[in-house]
Amino acid sequence: MRRRVATITLNPAYDLVGLSTPIELGEVNRVTTAGFHAAGKGINVAKVLKSLGIDVTVGGFLGKENQDGFQKEFSEAGIANRFQMVEGRTRINVKLTEPSGKVTDFNFSGFEITKQDWTRFVNDTLSWAGQFDMICVSGSVPPSIDLNDFTAWMKRLRSECMCLIFDSSREAFVAGLKALPWLVKPNHHELEIWAGRPLPELSDVVQAAHELRQQGIAHVVISLGEQGAMWVNASGAWMAKPPKCDVVSTVGAGDSMVGGLIYGLMMRQTSEHTLRLATAISALAVSQTNVGITDREQLARMMTEVELTPLKI
Repeated sequence: MRRRVATITLNPAYDLVGLSTPIELGEVNRVTTAGFHAAGKGINVAKVLKSLGIDVTVGGFLGKENQDGFQKEFSEAGIANRFQMVEGRTRINVKLTEPSGKVTDFNFSGFEITKQDWTRFVNDTLSWAGQFDMICVSGSVPPSIDLNDFTAWMKRLRSECMCLIFDSSREAFVAGLKALPWLVKPNHHELEIWAGRPLPELSDVVQAAHELRQQGIAHVVISLGEQGAMWVNASGAWMAKPPKCDVVSTVGAGDSMVGGLIYGLMMRQTSEHTLRLATAISALAVSQTNVGITDREQLARMMTEVELTPLKI
C-alpha cells in the first residue's frame, strides 16, 4: 500500500552548524563549520521519512531571495515541493555546539507573511490535505501570522486529515493544541507551561499527558532531554532512554524522533517498537551533522541499546 505524508514548515531556516570551544561573550570565537543545511523542523522530519522510504511532500513558506538551497535539497532528495514563495529571505539560524554538548542558538529574523500570503496558503493546503494519510505541522509560527488565524487553519486541516501531528513551542504550541491534533510532542518545559504547574516527577508528567489525552489528543510524546522520551496513549505509557553516543550536534534530534514516530505509526508497528525506533533515530541524529538515515545496520544496533520501560498509569 502506498503511504503518503506531508510536512508543513511555516518558518524554515538555513541551519549553519558549528563546533566551538566554550563561547566567550565579547570575544572572537573560532568555530569549525560542521554543516550548512536547508532545514526547518518539518523539512527535517521529511528527510528522515524519505530516508526510510516514505513518499513525502513538504509545504510552507520560502523567501524568494534565497530559495535555491531549498529547491536543490528537495530535488536531490526526491521530495515533492508545495512551498509557497513570498517576498524576502528565509532566515538563517546559527547553532554552536561546545565540547560539553551544550548548544547555543542564534535565530535570525526572516520574511514577513502578509494577509494575502496567508489566505493563499490556507486555500492551497486545504485543497490537497485530504490526499495524505498523515500531515505533520512542525516548528515556530512567523510573528507576522496571527495565532487565532493559525488555530483556525489547524482546525480546518484536522478536519481534512484526521492524523495530524503537531510539534511546536511557546504560544504557537498552545494555539495549535486547540485543534486537538492526533499526536503532539512537547518537551518537559513546554508541557509544564501548558499545565500551569511544575512537573518534577515522571508520575507528574504522565498525569499531565493524560490531561491532554482527555481533551481528545490520542498520542502524547514528551521529550525529556538526556533522560529520553515518554509516550502516553490508549495502550499505556512507556519511557525510552537513548543509548550513549558522541554528540556532534543536537540539531534535528527532536524532528528525527517525530519522523520515527510517524514511520512506526504508518507501518502499524506496536507502540513499544515505534518508540524504540524513534529514540534510536533521534540518538543517531545527534552523532551526525545532518538528519536522515544512511546506515540501517547502525540504526538496528542502536535500537537494541534503547532502554524501554513500561510506566504505571
